[in-house]
Formats: sequence, structure tokens, C-alpha cells
Amino acid sequence: MSWKAGLSRQLPVLRFFCCTKSPSSRGVYTWYKDNYEYLKKLNPTLPLQIRTTENAMPAVTTELSFTNFDVVRFMLQTGKFVDGNGSISASRVEAATEYLKTDWPAIRRERWASPGFDPERPHIEDHDPYWKEDPKKASDLATYIQLKEAADAQLTEIKSGPNREYAGAKNSLIMMQRVDLWCAGPKEVEAAVYHLSRLAIRYNNYEPDTPDYITEYYPGAHDFDE
Repeated sequence: MSWKAGLSRQLPVLRFFCCTKSPSSRGVYTWYKDNYEYLKKLNPTLPLQIRTTENAMPAVTTELSFTNFDVVRFMLQTGKFVDGNGSISASRVEAATEYLKTDWPAIRRERWASPGFDPERPHIEDHDPYWKEDPKKASDLATYIQLKEAADAQLTEIKSGPNREYAGAKNSLIMMQRVDLWCAGPKEVEAAVYHLSRLAIRYNNYEPDTPDYITEYYPGAHDFDE
């Protein structure tokens, strides 16, 4: 299938978990053995790992690159902004809505508005804790400071719920990286791998590695007939 040829452009790794002796894991183990060589030919750089142990829960997992933006959008879509009395928190819904409107390209651009200075340098509070009081830096980075402080304040409000809703939503997205396959057959395992590859298109910002010129030659079907 054509989608299998693109797995390495979407996923950093595929991990399979199963018990080689358990009937409940037979589908995962069979699919892995039957498809490993084929997938490796199509995706030589993609790690295809299998972890086997007795009575393991059969599953397939990968890694998806979620951002704060994805977590906040998920919280809005699933109605996670609830106060202690069970009512919807209007202030946090408003903060989330405004956070999703943040002009991130402008923040990334304005970050470099002051030559030779990076306001997001690691441990900036130790190296230059009072940089905002520098007239030139404050002037150069005025737009950055305004946008960044607004986004930070909104995110603080979003995370201020009484029941750690932000952490719970983040964990929910993390669980999307795993598909449990108890007693699944090979068709269900293939559907799970396809599902993860579709999620990766949405969440993993991978750029295909396209060399400027051909460095290796792989013979086609007609070459074998000569």
C-alpha cells in the first residue's frame, strides 16, 4: 500500500508490544513478522521495535509532537473548563479562545528584533535578569514582549482550573500515541498502524529529506530481467 511507503516521513518510531505465547497477542506478532521486511525496504530509517514479555498487553505505539496549542484546542472541544461547582468557566474559555488566536509567526519573527540578543535564551534570568529595563532592548522587542506576555497570561489562566484539567488533557493526548490490540487480528493491527500514521500527518511537523541529487541507485523491475 502506498501509505506504508510514507511512514518514515510521518513517524519517528513504531513500537509493538506482545507476548509470543499468548493467543491474545497473535495478531500483533503475526503482523509484525509478516510485514517487517516489507516495511524496512520501504522505510529503511524507521525504527520498527518489538517488545515481548509474558502476558504483555498487545499494543502499538509511536510518538506524536503535541503542542500547547493542541492541548488547549482539545480542552475547548471536550468541555474541560469546568469550575468546582460544575459550571463552565467563562474566564478560562475566553483565555483559551484568545490563546488560539495568538500570532505565533509574529512572536518568532519579533524574537530577533534586537540584534545580538535572544529573549528566550536558556537561563536568561541568570545571564540578564533585567533586560526588559534596558531602553534599547525594550524598544526593539516591544511587540514581542506584548504578544508573549499576553500568551503567557492566557496560558496561566488556562492552567488555573481546580482539578488539574490541563494535565489531564495533556495525558489524554499522550494516550493517543498508543492503540491497544487485545485479541486483535492482523487486519486490526494494520488499521491501527494506519490510524497512527494519519494522526502523525496532523501532529508531526516532519519535512521529507529530499537530497539535491541521487546518491544511491536501486534497480527497478526491468533491470532484473536483463
